[in-house]
Amino acid sequence: MSCPYSTLLTGDLKERLKKKEDCLKLLLYLTSELQTARILKCKPVPVSKAQGNKEVLQELKCISETLALPSPESTAGIVQLLQTIEKEMKNLISKVPKNHVGSPLLKTTLTPDHWEKLQAINDVLISEYDCRRRMLIKRLDVTVQSFGWSERAKASIDNMAKAYQPKRHTLQGKSTSTIAHLLAAREDSSKIGRGT
Repeated sequence: MSCPYSTLLTGDLKERLKKKEDCLKLLLYLTSELQTARILKCKPVPVSKAQGNKEVLQELKCISETLALPSPESTAGIVQLLQTIEKEMKNLISKVPKNHVGSPLLKTTLTPDHWEKLQAINDVLISEYDCRRRMLIKRLDVTVQSFGWSERAKASIDNMAKAYQPKRHTLQGKSTSTIAHLLAAREDSSKIGRGT
């Protein structure tokens, strides 16, 4: 668990929870972790091989479309398509200036066992991130809804809904990151600068 409240993590153990605010922060953090654990326990995400093949086929269709290659309709000709993609990519990369494309973040070759472990880790992370994303979206909905509780705000609740709903519907509940994104990651994109 990674608690976002530094006052609960640093300093003397006996002094950390002397203030009422710090106790409330701890309660807030622990209840949100409990909610997350309950949601994860109640809603395991089963991933079938058919779904995995569908995702691979979707990624290959996107790659083929980008490179103007024929789109695969089934998994039958994937080996030949991958060879064509590799040849086309080598051709395109040879035309790009030397330092234009950064070094890949993942430099090792993956064995089938590595692929399975990577997929399992990705499935767990996607499940956890989806749960957290849904929880944050629900918190956002409740917070925005609470703005309409005052008497003055009740008069303009329709205007609030018109402003909020279009933005709310753009928030997706599902993660769009895949293993393909991980494999395409470059070293320069893994460096995170300070926000403040």
